[in-house]
Amino acid sequence: MSAVGLLGEIADVGRDRSRGGYSRHVFDSAEGELRTWFTEQAGRRGLDVETDRNGNLWAWWGTPGPGAVVTGSHLDSVPGGGAFDGPLGVVSALDAVARLKESGVRPRRPLAVLVFAEEEGGRFGVPCLGSRLLTGAIDADRARALRDPDGVTLAEAARRMGFAPERFGRDEEALSRIGTFLELHVEQGRGLVDLGSPVAVGSTVLAHGRWRFTFTGQGNHAGATLMADRHDPMLPAAAVVSAARRIASKVAGARATVGRIVPKPGGTNVIASTVDLWLDARGPARPVVDEIAEVARQAAADEGCEVRLTEESFSDTVAFDSGLRKRLRDRLGGVPELPTGAGHDAAVLAAHVPAGMLYVRNPTGISHAPEEFAEDDDVEHGVRALTEALRDLST
Repeated sequence: MSAVGLLGEIADVGRDRSRGGYSRHVFDSAEGELRTWFTEQAGRRGLDVETDRNGNLWAWWGTPGPGAVVTGSHLDSVPGGGAFDGPLGVVSALDAVARLKESGVRPRRPLAVLVFAEEEGGRFGVPCLGSRLLTGAIDADRARALRDPDGVTLAEAARRMGFAPERFGRDEEALSRIGTFLELHVEQGRGLVDLGSPVAVGSTVLAHGRWRFTFTGQGNHAGATLMADRHDPMLPAAAVVSAARRIASKVAGARATVGRIVPKPGGTNVIASTVDLWLDARGPARPVVDEIAEVARQAAADEGCEVRLTEESFSDTVAFDSGLRKRLRDRLGGVPELPTGAGHDAAVLAAHVPAGMLYVRNPTGISHAPEEFAEDDDVEHGVRALTEALRDLST
């Protein structure tokens, strides 16, 4: 079955009826269904599936061992995300392996399709959690203590799904097997539309991080509390939303976004007692965050509130392996290179192994939303490119 057909098979899994699009998060029912589906599909292609100590899925062609060519992506989504971000890389990898087998290829190196757990951070707040745990880029104790919006810890959620969270952490055995990692992904922008190409090789990933602002004020009655008597944490939170756009717009290459605000207790007729706000900043992120933080402190003081700032994750700028990039371009007939502001598991692995990316054109230029898209013909171009790259790397 083709990559397009495989995407069709999972089209009803994890649909979000309220947000639109899909909500598939690590260790929830939708993600569990997708794990089962992937295991079945890999088995049909003669691949042997194993789950590593951090919940990442590996489907092996050949005996697992050092120097393996590994490809894949993720199956989880942001809340209300699109159908292609993550799954396109997984289904394209399955399709590419099937094509190589059908053409009689006998790899000299082991080849694996890898599905990372919790790439988006949609449930526990830390992006690329599966690859961060694998490489030791996040402390295992910190990861186990992460909580979802319902207060469930990662350790509790993992245990409910039959995993052993006490084993989470850097996995030397799994990491040592990877000789080269290649991730195919739908483009999360319109660079390929402007370039007129269905496929590109990834060049760099912008630095990016997530920061949590917690504003504390005085909860009170919305009708009985005079305006002059209020200590409303929603006001300094609103100042941060405005400052993020204003400050990042002044810094070349910067992006800053507030995508989530949680007031407590959350009643329509209640002045909030606390407001949690998450800031996503990319590019030259730290100076932007520092300036936004100063706005937050001043706005909180003006309202008689307090603010606490916590860095939840940060990844510096990543340049993918130059030798691998050239090899991919040459093999694929000189396709363009493309930088991205989106984070990926390949960028986490790049600090440890030669890693690269292929992007498939997205005609809408929209991602992390239901309008995210790739034409069937462009998906086919992506699968062909991945197939040729894997043929070159493994034989």
